[in-house]
Amino acid sequence: MNAKHDTLHKGEQQGKPDPLAQTHEVFNQARALEDYNAYDNDTALREAVRRHGAGWAEDKLSAHGAKTGSAEVIEWGFLANEHKPQFFSHDRQGYRVDFVKYHEAYHRLMTLGLESGIHSAPWADPKPGAHVARAAQSYLQGQVEAGHGCPLTMTFASVPSIKLTPSLAKEWLPKILNNAYDPRNVPHTEKQALTIGMGMTEKQGGSDVRANTTRAYPIGAEGPGEAYELVGHKWFTSAPMCDAFLVLAQTDNGLSCFLVPRWRPDGSKNPIQVQRLKNKMGNVSNASSEIELRGALGWMVGDEGRGVPAIIEMVAMTRFDCMVGSTSGQRQAVAQAVNHAMGRTAFGKTLIDQPLMRNVLADLQLEVEGSLAITMRMGEALDNTTLDPDNEHEKLLLRLGLPAGKYWICKRTPFHAYEAMECLGGNGVTEDFIMARLYREAPINAIWEGSGNVQALDMLRALGKTPAVLDVWFAELAKTAGSDPRLDKAVTALKREFADMDEAEYRARDIVDRLSLTMQASQLVAAGNSAVADAFIASRLGEHGDRNYGTLPRGLDLDTVLRRANPWESN
Repeated sequence: MNAKHDTLHKGEQQGKPDPLAQTHEVFNQARALEDYNAYDNDTALREAVRRHGAGWAEDKLSAHGAKTGSAEVIEWGFLANEHKPQFFSHDRQGYRVDFVKYHEAYHRLMTLGLESGIHSAPWADPKPGAHVARAAQSYLQGQVEAGHGCPLTMTFASVPSIKLTPSLAKEWLPKILNNAYDPRNVPHTEKQALTIGMGMTEKQGGSDVRANTTRAYPIGAEGPGEAYELVGHKWFTSAPMCDAFLVLAQTDNGLSCFLVPRWRPDGSKNPIQVQRLKNKMGNVSNASSEIELRGALGWMVGDEGRGVPAIIEMVAMTRFDCMVGSTSGQRQAVAQAVNHAMGRTAFGKTLIDQPLMRNVLADLQLEVEGSLAITMRMGEALDNTTLDPDNEHEKLLLRLGLPAGKYWICKRTPFHAYEAMECLGGNGVTEDFIMARLYREAPINAIWEGSGNVQALDMLRALGKTPAVLDVWFAELAKTAGSDPRLDKAVTALKREFADMDEAEYRARDIVDRLSLTMQASQLVAAGNSAVADAFIASRLGEHGDRNYGTLPRGLDLDTVLRRANPWESN
C-alpha cells in the first residue's frame, strides 16, 4: 500500500470515509434470461404442439429451444440490431451493385433458420402437424430477433404462389426448399439455396394494389411462365438481398404477378435499383427498401390479370406468420417480465409475490395463451388444407381466421410489450435489455401485410363473397358450447351482430374483436386447462370487461397461470 493510501486509510480508522472504498455491491438484480430451453420451459407451447398434431416434432423443437435460449444466439440478436444493414449503390470501381451489407450475426441467424427448415418444412415433407411444428420453430426463433424472420417468412410463403406455374416451380422450388443459406451476391443459376422477397406496395397506392402503375412488357410470347420486362417502382421491398421477388405489375389484361430475379440468367445484373433503405423505428436488422425497376426481367406467375389471387397465396402465409411473430414477441416479453419479477425484491417482498404485480404478470400471460391458442388452430387448419385441398371447413376457417387473428394479435402486441417493459422499471427502457427492442418491434406486424383496417375490411369481404365462412366459424365455436355460460353469452351476442349488418364497415373493428376473442376463448376451453380458460373468459368476455392489463377480477387461479409464464421451469 502506498503512503498516500496508507494515510487515507488511517483517516478512515479515525471515523472518516475512505474515498477509495468500493462504492457499491451489485445485488437485487435479476439474472439474465439466457442459457435456458425456450421450448421445454414453455408449457403453453408444448401443449399446443401436442394438441394440434405435432408431438412427433418435440425432440427437434427442444433442440431448437436450447439454441434459441442460449446466450450465444441471444447475443446474435443484439448484434444484428446494433449493426444496421448498410446500402452501397456502387462498388469502388463505379459499377452499379445495389448491395446491402449485413452484420455477421444476421447471417448466423439466417443460417440457423434456413438450416432448421423454417422456410421449407411443411412443403418439403407435408404431413399432419407439419405447419404447426414449423410455426412453433418460428415462434422460438422470433423470440431471439424478429427482423431476420422477414426473409424466412417470405421464402416460406412464396411456395404456393410459385406452384401456380409448373415451369417456374420446376426450376426454382428445389433451390427455395433447400435447407441451406447462401448469401453470396451472384446469379440464382450459380446457387443451390435461394431466398425470396416480395414487392407489392407503391407510393401512390399503399394497400390499394390495384392502383399500382408498374408496367410489364412481354419480350416474346405472353402468359404464365413467359418473360417480361418491368418498368416502375416499389415503395416497400423488404430484404432486397433476396435472390428474387414476387412483384405485381400491370399488363394489357390487368394486374399480374411476376417472379423477378436480382440477376439475369446470363450473369448480368437485373436493373432492380435500390433508391434507399427505409429508416425504420423497429425491425432494423431487416433492410426494407425503395426500388426502381428499369426494364427488369421477370416471369409471369399464374394467369395474366390474376396477379392479386396469385400473390394472395403468399399473403395468406405471411399473415399467418404475423400472428406467429407477434405471439412470439408476447411470449418473450412475459418471460423477461417474470424473470425480472422473480429476481427482484422491493418493499421487503419479491416482486413475483406482490399481489398487484401478480395481477399484471398473469394478465400478460393470458394474452399469450389466447394468441397461441388461435394461432396454432390456424396452423392445424393449414396442415389440413395442405393434405386435403378439398377440406372446405378448414379452408373457410382460414379465410376468416387469418385476417381476424392477424388483426387482433398484432393489435394487442404493442400495448402488451409496453406493459411488460414497465415491469422491468428503468432497465426496461435501456438498450442493454431486449425490452426496448421488443417495444419498437411490436407495431410492425400490425402494419405489415395489411394494416388493421385492411384486415377488418377483408373480414367483411369474406362474409360478402362467401357467407359460409360464418357458418364454419360458429360451427367451430359450437364445439365448446355449454362449457361456460359466459362464453355462450358472448357467442350469442356475436350472432346478433351478424343479424344486423347495418353500417357494417363502420363497425368492422368491433366485429372482428368479438370474432377473435370468442375463438380464443373457445380454443382455450378446448385445450382443457380450466384455470387458464376461466381467467381468460372472466377478464375478456365476462362482466369485468376489457381494461388495462393488471385488472383481473378476484377469485382466479393465478398460481397456475404464473407457473406457465415462468421461463425457468417446465410444468
